[in-house]
Amino acid sequence: MSMLRLAFFTLSLIVSGAALAQGFPSRPVRIVVPFPGGVADTLARMMAPKMSEALGQPVVVENKPGGSGQIGAVEVIRAPADGHTIFLGHIGTHAVNPHLFTKLNYDPEKDFSPITLLITVPNLLVVHPSVPAASVRELVAYAKSRPGALSYASPGSGSSGHLAAELFKSMAGVDIVHVPYKGAAPALQDLMGGQVQVLFDTLAQALPQAKIGKVRALAVTTLKRQPVAPDIPTMDEQGFPGWETGPWFGFFVRAGTPEPVAGRLHLEAVRALNAAEVRDRLAALGANVVGNTSAEFAAFIHAERARWGKVVRAAGIRAD
Repeated sequence: MSMLRLAFFTLSLIVSGAALAQGFPSRPVRIVVPFPGGVADTLARMMAPKMSEALGQPVVVENKPGGSGQIGAVEVIRAPADGHTIFLGHIGTHAVNPHLFTKLNYDPEKDFSPITLLITVPNLLVVHPSVPAASVRELVAYAKSRPGALSYASPGSGSSGHLAAELFKSMAGVDIVHVPYKGAAPALQDLMGGQVQVLFDTLAQALPQAKIGKVRALAVTTLKRQPVAPDIPTMDEQGFPGWETGPWFGFFVRAGTPEPVAGRLHLEAVRALNAAEVRDRLAALGANVVGNTSAEFAAFIHAERARWGKVVRAAGIRAD
């Protein structure tokens, strides 16, 4: 190809890409949420009106639960790769599921293109008030004195809370029995009822119960203390250096979505995320706003997948 023809070809791509971006969206945009209720649904419904205003088309939230996020993921990859269907993926769908399932109905790397990491959500390590521990060190000592006597709840096998607890068991050298639940709400309910003694729950859900004495908060799972709970020390402060765990949520589109369209979605998602009222509501939930580039998000996912793969293999966790 001559230099002149190459230049003309490159220019035509730029022009066609710009035209494609200007024509997008041409119909309503869907945000598919694989985990209804809780932080995921709240986040999507915060973002949708802001993005709708900017895009000039309705942005609707659709809950597609089931299969540890697989049903929602498949819904997205079966849709056209034109940016009109967005997936609100999270730590489970893109970092943990590949290690949990012998066969997934989607490929997190090949089937999706990351747009941006929206938020990270700290966990809170809480115990039932009957547990005689006011710190993580005291919990470790108590658990070691009673191997297998304590149990911890999780929102389900392979959940962020499950993996955090398994990492804790490994690092602390304690034997605590796993009791999986179908969701975070029943797990917290049974902790408050004393059926289980330990739980890694989201800060947003567990902190209100800690404030009224239904559970005792021992640590936040971020490297720095959280503004909404400044008196609760970190795991790092209590003998677990570098500890940082908790769910995260981000936007994805189907692989093959034209770059100008993905770029427009990135622009509007980050803009919506940084709207003052959205940031304030997320901060009240204890969420940390990110809004990074697609390349940064891809690198983050790669690191998370490697990190949690080690924990899943060490604990022998399987979901099928």
